Amino acid sequence: MLTLKTLSLALVGTAVIFMGANPANAVSLTRGGSTPVAGEGQKTNIQGAKTIDFNDGIAPSSGNVTYSATNGIVQGNVSGQYASPFGNTSKYLTISPKGDKDNGQDFAGNTGDVTISFASALDYFGFYWGSVDTYNFVDVYSGGSLLKRFSGLDVPGAPANGEQSGDANNVYVNLLADKGQTFDKVVMRSTGRAFETDNHSYRVASVPEPTSVLSLVAFGTLGAGSFIKRKSKNAQSLGF
Repeated sequence: MLTLKTLSLALVGTAVIFMGANPANAVSLTRGGSTPVAGEGQKTNIQGAKTIDFNDGIAPSSGNVTYSATNGIVQGNVSGQYASPFGNTSKYLTISPKGDKDNGQDFAGNTGDVTISFASALDYFGFYWGSVDTYNFVDVYSGGSLLKRFSGLDVPGAPANGEQSGDANNVYVNLLADKGQTFDKVVMRSTGRAFETDNHSYRVASVPEPTSVLSLVAFGTLGAGSFIKRKSKNAQSLGF
């Protein structure tokens, strides 16, 4: 027999499942949504985002944002190793293949990849991508699971040919979580020289208010009560 108590409990369980489920499991890459800043290239104009510009020569290694490698902060150009993103004369991050050497010597950023971990889940991450190449990759994770992988070929309108000048191949890109999705780790890696980026920006995802969940449960409980009452009245009118 269906009772108010059992139906209410069922609705509560449904509400919890509904609120806890991720209706999507992807992240989208777009370009734009940025503003040129003299000497620093492009910076995001996404509302609520925080920016890491590396101007102090440091990549965060603790706290809310952690970079796995911090030896790739450079400035200017070194032929055959790295080139500053177009319009950027400030410090930036470069990544080259792991253990790569130039004339037998190590150089900045030859770690192969840099993992950027976040203490809180994000719904947005953006960065200024210099001289986009096909061998530059960005992997987006949530809880250890790979959500999406992008390469230079995925940047809209970019030829991904390593061109170091002009806006076509020096692009501000945005990684946007689909509705209901978040992510907490971004891995930048390169299989060639080099992957140059600056002005990394991120936004912590908003958390639904607890009252929203309670309201949904309360609504379900009230609906169950109305259903039981209607069923009871119908049964009485039929003489049961």
